[in-house]
Amino acid sequence: MSPSLDASACHNLLRSFLAEDIGSGDVTTESTVPALLRAHGDVICKAPLVLAGIDLFVEVFRLLDETTEASFSFHDGEELIPGKIPARVTASARALLTGERIALNLLQRLSGVATLTRRFVDAVKGTGAQILDTRKTTPGLRGLERYAVRVGGGTNHRRDLSEAILIKENHIRLAGGVTAALTAAQAARSHASWIEIEVTNLDELRASVVHGPDVILLDNMSPALVRQAVDLVRTRSSSGSSKKIRTEASGGISLQNVREFAEAGVDWISLGALTHSAPAVDISFEIEPE
Repeated sequence: MSPSLDASACHNLLRSFLAEDIGSGDVTTESTVPALLRAHGDVICKAPLVLAGIDLFVEVFRLLDETTEASFSFHDGEELIPGKIPARVTASARALLTGERIALNLLQRLSGVATLTRRFVDAVKGTGAQILDTRKTTPGLRGLERYAVRVGGGTNHRRDLSEAILIKENHIRLAGGVTAALTAAQAARSHASWIEIEVTNLDELRASVVHGPDVILLDNMSPALVRQAVDLVRTRSSSGSSKKIRTEASGGISLQNVREFAEAGVDWISLGALTHSAPAVDISFEIEPE
């Protein structure tokens, strides 16, 4: 199990996934495959990918058969081409067949997130901008998807609602405006790691800068407008205030334009697409009797 993942939490998740899939028993495998037969399975990449979740893949089978053994040729974070075999798993044939779908689903999903993240990270290389995820994760899989983002070279945004104060459009509207929202947030800042506010235009930006949030999120702005916003924040920071305000761009960002946003000078670029739109990568698991 990767040291970046909580082993106990992962085991609980994997057990729940297996219980959902197996139900009262794998009737096909139990009726057709001898109980004492052992087999090995090769994980085979069918597309270019960044590997993520290979330890979890093996752990699925260990939960079904404690005698499971695995040999690894590649590890999480490595870029693989079609035909590469990152791991071979040897276990009870029944365990390999019963756990195959859950193990593959996770490996394909997490490798998909890592692969897409790496593409964005590579696209902004040399600019100083960091690629961040968001809370747009699959319910129940946030910890694993955040791990896959890190494997791909990205950075995690706030873990959950309790970690940071992130004031968005609806918060501003319900609080009574930018000033009211930030004033209330500053009074509660001891409860959060940082204070961030989302703005959609330069007027909101100017109103926000006065109150010194830690981060200003530039939402759905063009690269040109983002550059203006970053210049305004930097001008404020160089006018006597010792506090650096970070800038974050989000909304309307793709692989085609992400470098434009990075070159506009933002510190962070956050993308919900890293987790909500990453396609699963093509990986197979070919099983043979020992």
